[in-house]
Amino acid sequence: MIRWETAKYYAAGSVLLPAAGVLLWPSARWMNAVFAGWLLLAAAFWIFRERREQAERLERTIQAMQIASIRTLNHHRHDWMNDLQVLYGYIRLQKQDKMAECVEKIRERMAMESKIAKLGEPSLVIFLQSFRTMTHSLRLNVRIDGELNFGELPFDGAGTAAALIDVLNAYRFAVKPGSGEAAALTLALSRDDKSLIVELDVEGEVQDARELQRKLKQRLKGTPLQPVNLDHPEQYAKLTARFQM
Repeated sequence: MIRWETAKYYAAGSVLLPAAGVLLWPSARWMNAVFAGWLLLAAAFWIFRERREQAERLERTIQAMQIASIRTLNHHRHDWMNDLQVLYGYIRLQKQDKMAECVEKIRERMAMESKIAKLGEPSLVIFLQSFRTMTHSLRLNVRIDGELNFGELPFDGAGTAAALIDVLNAYRFAVKPGSGEAAALTLALSRDDKSLIVELDVEGEVQDARELQRKLKQRLKGTPLQPVNLDHPEQYAKLTARFQM
């Protein structure tokens, strides 16, 4: 890949040779013809390599997305199998109260995953659904009040989703890694008449609270998502994205 990329620049630089010939023999028609032909060949080679590199980048991106999707599906399958095994154990033991409790837990999870899938911004949906495959140091819990679809709200849904992903990544890299119980981050999404409301509750330790605060302010600057309360983001943070009325 690097060899071909270098060859592309060599081909472009080689045009200087016939160009120098044209400068030395400006009246030689054959030299002008050589220069024109050389230029066309170099341009054709450059375009060919650009298209090939773009296709290769696209293929790598698709492969990465496929791998991430497989990992996410495997994690979800593992979680569902665990829940079903627990439920099957309660059924065999005839523990009616535990059975009802387990079924309710499964129902709540299904309802929340359905709400996440309906958020309307594919990048955010995929990020939230695959978060558990990215880290073992932070557990993400999502709560959505009512039905939210970023594409149906009067604001920059794509910009808000991108800013929210940046915020969650800041928390992901800020928590202290350890062999004990993972830290927990609860993301609560709701809305009122004027804005989308984002609340973040943290249970666990972060490596540097001031650095987390600085990174959050930096990543939110110029985005539709703006801080309301960032005094102690290592414990609680509140953000809003105002609707365009």
